[in-house]
Amino acid sequence: MATPSSTQGDTRAGTAEETTQANPGASIIPNSINDGPLVHMERKAPSLPWPDIGPLGKWSVSSYKFGFGTECLSDDDPETFWHSDGPQPHFITIEFPSKVAIQKLSIFLCFPLDDSYTPSTMCIRAGTGPADLQDVRVVTLEKPDGWITFDISSEARDDGEGFKAVHAYVLQVIVVTNHMNGKDTHIRGLRILGPEEKEPDLYGTNDPFPWTTAPFKMYRQIR
Repeated sequence: MATPSSTQGDTRAGTAEETTQANPGASIIPNSINDGPLVHMERKAPSLPWPDIGPLGKWSVSSYKFGFGTECLSDDDPETFWHSDGPQPHFITIEFPSKVAIQKLSIFLCFPLDDSYTPSTMCIRAGTGPADLQDVRVVTLEKPDGWITFDISSEARDDGEGFKAVHAYVLQVIVVTNHMNGKDTHIRGLRILGPEEKEPDLYGTNDPFPWTTAPFKMYRQIR
């Protein structure tokens, strides 16, 4: 198991300086390369510009208590949570049927409710299979409360605008330590986010008010 010092990057979340408050359902503007993680204080999952690719993968966990399994990570219910039931470290593994581009993770943690069950150090790994996973980032959390969204890569893009996506078949989220040396862990929500989707301007219109919903997009050109 790798220690934080052996990883490519380190992200700290949960401090007041890095906290962004937003209304329920409000969109959060993507952070630049110099920004910290996005922290959404509401329990409702925020509306983000990056697509959720988690449903494309097969999810598994190192252990769980009955009724508190992987389904609690993606059910959009802030009252449910994955509850590990085994020795540390605890981990979540997502296996995709083909290589995918992974930009960010969005995770819901609640220290006021979960106390010593709340993760304090997490390691993110990625690779082509379970046997060749490489550490790509370590996240240090200080009493987090809300949805925390952060890049899983620490490698800057060539244009300097943010970080590169990680291309992998397998992603693993490892809970290395909990607050107050807690043993088991609680995670109330997890989303795997791909790169932001930008539609090409195929017709050179540069429309400042483009249609965004599927029913309207059906009629945006004359056939």
